[in-house]
Amino acid sequence: MRLEQDEQEHPIPEELRGIFVRIVDAFVAGDYSLRAVGIAGVELIDADTAKYIEGCIAAYGDLLAPLDPAVWERSCYGWSGGGWEMLVDLTTQHEPVSDLVLHADIRLDPLRIAVRSVHVP
Repeated sequence: MRLEQDEQEHPIPEELRGIFVRIVDAFVAGDYSLRAVGIAGVELIDADTAKYIEGCIAAYGDLLAPLDPAVWERSCYGWSGGGWEMLVDLTTQHEPVSDLVLHADIRLDPLRIAVRSVHVP
């Protein structure tokens, strides 16, 4: 897999979408630390960050739902100088593409994904 190293926004590669689907499925199930699912290449989320993510989702006022395919039309990544930042739009029970986004950092060789937050930008 190749990720662009420029100042443009790019669509999330197909190869990574399944990983983000699994991350969000874990959040939907209430596993904000990702400890129960153990996704290869994805770092566990520390307790403070997991609590923050849970709080941001609760404050949004709608329940998180599995990702709708429409999220990939707006989700993007960009080069940040030492790696890539991914912004994945999230789905709620009432919005196929909500204002909530999952923010993650990515490194390659080997693949490492670190979820940093869920928030409304």
